[in-house]
Amino acid sequence: PAGGASLRLCSTRVAQEGINKPVIDRIIRVDHAGEYGANRIYAGQMAVLGRSSVGPVIQQMWNQEKDHLKKFNELMVAYRVRPTALLPFWNVAGFVLGAGSALLGRKGAMACTVAVEESISEHYNNQIRTLIEEDPEKYKELLQVIKQFRDDEQEHHDIGLEHDAEATPAYSVLKTAIQLGCKAAIFLSERI
Repeated sequence: PAGGASLRLCSTRVAQEGINKPVIDRIIRVDHAGEYGANRIYAGQMAVLGRSSVGPVIQQMWNQEKDHLKKFNELMVAYRVRPTALLPFWNVAGFVLGAGSALLGRKGAMACTVAVEESISEHYNNQIRTLIEEDPEKYKELLQVIKQFRDDEQEHHDIGLEHDAEATPAYSVLKTAIQLGCKAAIFLSERI
């Protein structure tokens, strides 16, 4: 995490009394799925562009996503949340999206990054609002994690723009298609 701040929970289990279990389960399940998918996207991009000039940039973003996934793995245990049943599908779909966008070149990979990270930042913002409405003190640690990860995703979005994502042929069509896929993935992963 940025600034060296630790996002570890104090214990391996979180007291379940008083929490809105359905809301927390949905949030942690979908965020775990999203970070899992993001890891697969970056793995696909690295498979194609890992040795190119943009490889180190993709690797840096991927390393942050690995940290995010690790944290959500921990939160799933701490809050006793089951993963989405769709992980095998996200494994393949994420890699294909990453590799496919990278086959369009550096700009295509960055267009994918912009589209996905914009969707995820918006999704995290919605979750932050939900947790604040529920009880900001009760969910303080989870809010801290989600805010930090939202900031990291926004940084990835901005890196994509800095690396000419918008210069990708048919950028707006590609971005819209990827974001529709993200919305569907979020909807399904929250529920299944």
